[in-house]
Amino acid sequence: MVALTFNAAWDDSGIDTALAELRRRAVPATFFLTGRFAERHPGAARTIAAEHGVGNHSYGHPRFDDLTSRQVSEEVLRADRAIRRASGAEPLPFFRFPYSATTPRGISDVNALGYADIEFTVDTNGYLGTARGMTVQKVVDRVLDGLSPGEIVQMHVGTSDGRGAPLDVQALPRIIDAVQSRGYRVTDLRSLLHS
Repeated sequence: MVALTFNAAWDDSGIDTALAELRRRAVPATFFLTGRFAERHPGAARTIAAEHGVGNHSYGHPRFDDLTSRQVSEEVLRADRAIRRASGAEPLPFFRFPYSATTPRGISDVNALGYADIEFTVDTNGYLGTARGMTVQKVVDRVLDGLSPGEIVQMHVGTSDGRGAPLDVQALPRIIDAVQSRGYRVTDLRSLLHS
């Protein structure tokens, strides 16, 4: 089994395309939203939460290795409130650290708030965009190079500069085809973690 996850911290340029493809293929995914994204794009947050699991990706996407325990709590809980308000849904008890900036103390702080730290086994690096050397094929190759049972793929539904279609969303049909053709089933993150 493989789980597809998307971070949503910037713009919503790829949301409609990603959701349509997931819907067409009847494939689940988990979306990690920042609170700021949820506030700026409440319609997208509602649509995502109606069809997929939603996790917490902080409020403002800071580097958590620079935060105090109190600041960690403020970031996580403020995001939780914003996601609930925008999506109308209860978020999963899953937290993904921005920039993968995990520390033992940060994980402990997040766990104390009732969240499990959910990272990934493969990052597509699609968020880097073509300006920084990525292509749709390189995104697909990164997923396949790391393909193994229990793989958790990290992708993004927007671009940090707000320009162009996200490479991860462009690559999504090819990723699903390639993973399934190799005998893997795309499953919900909750199911993967409980297997």
